[in-house]
Amino acid sequence: MDIKGAATIVTGGASGLGGATAERLATARAKVAIFDLNAELGEARAKAIGGAFFKVDVTSEDEVAAALGKAERLHGKARILVNCAGIGPPAKVIGRDGAAIPLKDFAKIVNANLLGSFNVLSKFAARLHTAPMDGEERGVIVNTASVAAFDGQIGQAAYSASKGGIVGMTLPIAREFARHGIRVMTIAPGIFLTPLLMTLPQEAQDSLGKQVPFPSRLGRPAEFALLVESIVINPMLNGEVIRLDGAIRMAPK
Repeated sequence: MDIKGAATIVTGGASGLGGATAERLATARAKVAIFDLNAELGEARAKAIGGAFFKVDVTSEDEVAAALGKAERLHGKARILVNCAGIGPPAKVIGRDGAAIPLKDFAKIVNANLLGSFNVLSKFAARLHTAPMDGEERGVIVNTASVAAFDGQIGQAAYSASKGGIVGMTLPIAREFARHGIRVMTIAPGIFLTPLLMTLPQEAQDSLGKQVPFPSRLGRPAEFALLVESIVINPMLNGEVIRLDGAIRMAPK
């Protein structure tokens, strides 16, 4: 897939992994539309990269459908989708008070991470699957999972379930979309220096980084974005989950 001139959607593109991805693809001369709930950061990021911002709740069918339509009218048929939107507050199944986690708290994380990703990719693909081919393919979808899908820690039951769902749907959707010339890939990042981790003291950041075998540091969002770019331009990458983690295997806690 040629990035230059390609209409692109990046969910969660206001900051963190999505922000770095939006910036890298814009540098490669894609026409980037950012979908995010944070209007202040999203508008600033879009302005900085020469893209467009749309305030979108990825769990809303109506908002996603409307934003895809607006982005298409602005940039043309979107060929590239990168799903980075997500949340991950920790919560044990049984709290300190001995009570089970409220089901709504578990569902909120699964809805945002798994259902949100599916909601956007399904509507993106429905718009794209009848468009003219771009060379030998029509488009590319890159979803974001996590090493927690494989090495979930205590307190990550909901987060790991949501990311495991993204891993699990990668191959069947890639197989389904093969006849439409749309590739589907997933990246499972390890510990990255996202805005959430940047709020931790430097000592805590260094401690987390030392858990990574090599390089022994936190991942940089730009490195995630580099892998996204590599996936987009390499037509043989399809139906696979790539761990981007410096060989880390997470401990129980």
